[in-house]
Amino acid sequence: MSHPAAPAEHVHEPFLQHHFAEPAQQVDAAKIGMWVFLVTEVLLFGGLFVGYGIMHSKHPEAFASAHHHLDRTLGALNTIVLLVSSFTMVMAVAAAQAGKRRHLINYLTATLSLAGVFLVIKYFEYSHKIHEGLLPGALYSYKGEAVPGEFMFFSFYFMMTGLHGLHVIAGMIAISWVLRRAIRGDFSERYYTPVDLVGLYWHLVDMIWIYLFPLMYLIS
Repeated sequence: MSHPAAPAEHVHEPFLQHHFAEPAQQVDAAKIGMWVFLVTEVLLFGGLFVGYGIMHSKHPEAFASAHHHLDRTLGALNTIVLLVSSFTMVMAVAAAQAGKRRHLINYLTATLSLAGVFLVIKYFEYSHKIHEGLLPGALYSYKGEAVPGEFMFFSFYFMMTGLHGLHVIAGMIAISWVLRRAIRGDFSERYYTPVDLVGLYWHLVDMIWIYLFPLMYLIS
């Protein structure tokens, strides 16, 4: 006796999870989940931005003086690096949608490399601050002329840029994961959701830096 064939969508959609009726439903659920996660990230950084604004309003002289210790050139360079990485991520998603596997691999590799460049530049920035004693809270030990209260600026600087740096590292891990799957040939015109979701996360990481750069480096 012959057995009935499995539903066509489950035969031809190897990445469709069993608890979803169709691929479109799975994609919608994944995107909703990612957007909810991104909202929580915005709330996290939003709280830090509010705290920074409050302390800045209370100690404007200290914050204005402290930001002169930051290297605007390196900050601007990192901004350019992340903006370019956002472009390469957009192109990676477009390549995935078009089923262009080689282009997808190249653009993901470029995005990953640019993320690494961002962290290297940030390492040099941090090294200079540590050497000068421009550290947060009780660790502040700068020997030059300074306005009292500058340590508060560097408390927010290290907390906010450090947290952002951790998000960059998390993004690199996620990009490496989809890159590995792209090399394996998991994605096609019919299935590229992981690339799309990682792209959304990476754009958030870039957007946060777009706010951090003028807030930290360009205040007056």
